[in-house]
Amino acid sequence: MVCDKILRRHQDRLAIVYVRQSTVQQVERHQESTKLQYALADRAAQFGWMQEQIIVIDEDLGRSGASIEGRLGFQRLVAEVGLGKVGLVLGVEMSRLARSCRDWHQLLEICALFDTLIADADGVYDPANYNDRLLLGLKGTMSEAELHILKARMLAGRKAKARRGELGKAVPMGYVRCPSGEVAFDPDEQAQATIRLVFDLFDRFKTVGKVMIYLAENEIRMPVRLRSGPKKGDLEWRRVNRASLLNLFANPIYAGVYAYGVRAVEKRRQKPGRPGTGRKAPRPADAEVFLHDHLPAYISFERYERNQAQLRSNRADWGGAPRAGTALLSGLLVCGCCGLRMLAQYNNNGHTARYTCQAMKSSYGDPYCQSLKAQPLDALIARLVLNAVAPAAIEASLALAQNLEAERAALDRHWRQRLERAGYEVERAHRQYAAVEPENRLVARTLERHWEAALTEQARLEAEYERHKRTRRHAPSVVELAAIRELTHDLPALWQAETTMQLERQTIVRLLLERVVVEVVAGTEKVRVECHWHGGSRTTHELTRPVARLAMLSTYAALTARAAELRHEGCECAKIAEILNAEGWRPAKRRDTFNAQMVHHLLLKSGAETLKYRRRPSHIERLENEWTIRELAQEIGMPQPTLYTWVQKGRLSCRNIGGGSKRAKLVRADAETIAALKAIRATPPHWRRPPPGLANSAATPATES
Repeated sequence: MVCDKILRRHQDRLAIVYVRQSTVQQVERHQESTKLQYALADRAAQFGWMQEQIIVIDEDLGRSGASIEGRLGFQRLVAEVGLGKVGLVLGVEMSRLARSCRDWHQLLEICALFDTLIADADGVYDPANYNDRLLLGLKGTMSEAELHILKARMLAGRKAKARRGELGKAVPMGYVRCPSGEVAFDPDEQAQATIRLVFDLFDRFKTVGKVMIYLAENEIRMPVRLRSGPKKGDLEWRRVNRASLLNLFANPIYAGVYAYGVRAVEKRRQKPGRPGTGRKAPRPADAEVFLHDHLPAYISFERYERNQAQLRSNRADWGGAPRAGTALLSGLLVCGCCGLRMLAQYNNNGHTARYTCQAMKSSYGDPYCQSLKAQPLDALIARLVLNAVAPAAIEASLALAQNLEAERAALDRHWRQRLERAGYEVERAHRQYAAVEPENRLVARTLERHWEAALTEQARLEAEYERHKRTRRHAPSVVELAAIRELTHDLPALWQAETTMQLERQTIVRLLLERVVVEVVAGTEKVRVECHWHGGSRTTHELTRPVARLAMLSTYAALTARAAELRHEGCECAKIAEILNAEGWRPAKRRDTFNAQMVHHLLLKSGAETLKYRRRPSHIERLENEWTIRELAQEIGMPQPTLYTWVQKGRLSCRNIGGGSKRAKLVRADAETIAALKAIRATPPHWRRPPPGLANSAATPATES
């Protein structure tokens, strides 16, 4: 075979035959296509290449040509061409080489640069020639367009089948797919019981972590049907993990829903050659197909939605799940100054809680925003919650629930009227389209568009109505109302009972409160509290918190003025304390009333009274061999705290003189005792002494042998 484009310089280099099939199934079933590609080696021989110069690259059998990722054979081909070792590249058609214009034109550039020819079943092409380059570019574009057309056609068929609920998908644990294609419960009764147990545990614990811990502690494993391998279809019991539980609670199939497109694919996150990557988190609300009551269900759809709402509320940015600890508002408290969440800190072995806003400090090094003790705020919230669930409040809430049910009925009638009107518009557009003469296409096309628009609007309203019915809340039944009234009489006692756990109190608060915003007023004891209740209601309250100093009180100036006034009238500190307590003045912390000592310090701080110091007499009457601790420490040459410790332990005898602020200690120590103390002081402690062997070797001089 003679071709005028093939020259001697081309035949001096290699001829590469590129073989590729897109999938493993094509390799197995379309063997004639594979043989046809291998036969291109004979075509290269006909062009004048010797057998040892012909190389067949078939590493990409079973690989898609949509991308260069994972195609080691194509990468090897490009590398060989780039090294100038290839004179001819053969492929049965251009789609075998690449299905992407980016990869195809890159190959053309390299071939044109290194004078490499390209051949297919139609002929031989020179990429450096303008006409051949134009034809090769057109073939590459058609190859990529063909791939997109095939994908679009297959995806359209896939979606059409999914809209009917007939598209087969892998089923999760607890389900099996029958040979007929139907989805059924796992025939193993233990597998079904385990799945139901998991949902019951979540209704009880409300968190995935506690469900996982319960299953792990009781050695309960999850039933998994193997999807591949020699034991395909066998039931295997695997250790529980958080990911499997999250997937179980998020999958709407357990509520009998056939869903398609729950996990959308984000193209920018998808890695080439890996179609399973780039998927977003499951979002049933954005699913393309969502068919209710299409599959056997372990739970109702209302229970599924309740579980999803609970999982969302457990997230940290929604407040989180109830935490272990004495703080009642952990996760619900928001700083009124910066708007960030306040954290609960514990001291006194976890018994004393304090709410602190430290987000700005931990992130930017700013000072603490504000903090307050948890006990008074928790007490206020507890009173508000108990008042909210009191019998009278419950009756009002039940009456409101009945009114809301009437509103729901009116809203439902409104929806039906909208649907009826939309149906009328569809019928009217249909009648108009049917009444027009078929030959009058100018009018018929306009009426056809009107009919299609009416059908689209009707479908949109029906979808919104179905979404509205799924999301609306139903009124409580008569039995539920009676149970609620019965519980309200015992709720305050149950709240204070020792058997009631703090976790249960936190759960009750979270059922009523969405969040609590607190703001300390100008660093004083006054705190503004704003409660955001579920349902949109907001209430504002004031709270008095304990502060560190009297000067932090908002009434400090008036308090000091009143105390100074009473002092000028000649009242003693004890009498002033009585009057202040009777008038309703309160100290900063720890006590609810003033005493004489606190009044004395208050007068000193305010300057209404000065402290009169009395100097201790310089001469102390002492007996023979008596020393003060300071004098004896100087005599022995040791620190005063060490000597004081010896006196406290009884190693030295002493006596106390004076009383109150004049009290002092005199230590008895004669000359013999002082000498003994100096010897003890000069002796190093045992941990500073050298080992006996080392001490002897240091004391004995070395002798020559």
